[in-house]
Amino acid sequence: MASWIETKLLKNDLQRRRFRLFKKQRRSVFALFALVVLSLLSFSAEIWSNSRPVIMKYQGQIWIPVLREIHPSELGIQDSVVVQYRDLSFQASDWALWPLNSWDPFESNLHVEKYPSSPSAENWLGTDDRGRDIFARLLYGFRYSITFAVIVWALTVAGAIVIGGAMGYFGGRVDLVGQRFVEILSTIPVFFLLIILVAIFEPSLFMLVVITSIFSWIGLSYYVRGEFLKNRKMDFVESARSLGAGHLRMIFKHVLPNSLVPVITFSPFILATDVLRLASLDYLGFGLRPPTPSWGELLSQAQKHFTTAWWLSVYPGLALFFTLVLLAMVGEGVRTAMDPRKS
Repeated sequence: MASWIETKLLKNDLQRRRFRLFKKQRRSVFALFALVVLSLLSFSAEIWSNSRPVIMKYQGQIWIPVLREIHPSELGIQDSVVVQYRDLSFQASDWALWPLNSWDPFESNLHVEKYPSSPSAENWLGTDDRGRDIFARLLYGFRYSITFAVIVWALTVAGAIVIGGAMGYFGGRVDLVGQRFVEILSTIPVFFLLIILVAIFEPSLFMLVVITSIFSWIGLSYYVRGEFLKNRKMDFVESARSLGAGHLRMIFKHVLPNSLVPVITFSPFILATDVLRLASLDYLGFGLRPPTPSWGELLSQAQKHFTTAWWLSVYPGLALFFTLVLLAMVGEGVRTAMDPRKS
């Protein structure tokens, strides 16, 4: 896989040198691999943790409940509006392939004495204060955390390149006015403003992404502006200008590709910040709406049951800690690979 990336995707010697430098950082490679595996597991969580079989043979027909909602009438059930798969009467010729963890993130365990309940053979990491399986909520919650982080990162990078790049490339009045505008925005307490707006409007993943992205590009735009200011006067840009190249061609062909070092270097740390930001909002009750699986919401429950339910703080805390550590390790490798003194 690494050799295919190096030969097929990387177009010049500098990119290949940087890729080899990243490969030498074993911790960073392991962290990247772990994040990819965790993302795949989370986005296919219905296969690993669910109250429905992945696939089953029932009454002589093959069903795949994990892919679609099956109406009870299709299975010959007339006295219920929801299929209770655990209560189906499987015959000798019938069979079912169940997920490794037989709980979905919204289902309460009705067979325990109290909520929250401690880790057991049924609930590997215990349950929360509503009897829902913590392992399932952690697995599904990673999906929302990484989705939020990636979308905000993409919008952050786009905003920083457009606004910071315009200020750096054109300079003059554009840079003067743009810098004053950025300085005004940078004085706004973004996190508190985010809490206020979420308290006014109905929170959703889309709204959180939009509000966060409005201000998240500011810090990165300073570095993009500096790179554009430096590269616009380089000899290869001046040569392109003397040959009659237009602004768009010079920006996208020459200046932008050589100004992406800070963008790539800061990307893992931006992702880590966004994961932590969503967990913080959920912890304070201003994040995703219940009963959406959320690491911050579990940590909020842990505060209420700190002395009686240690698992509510330990497992979500470890999940958040290791995710941030993995992203930081990837960032360390990227920073080393993009260091001009080494590459």
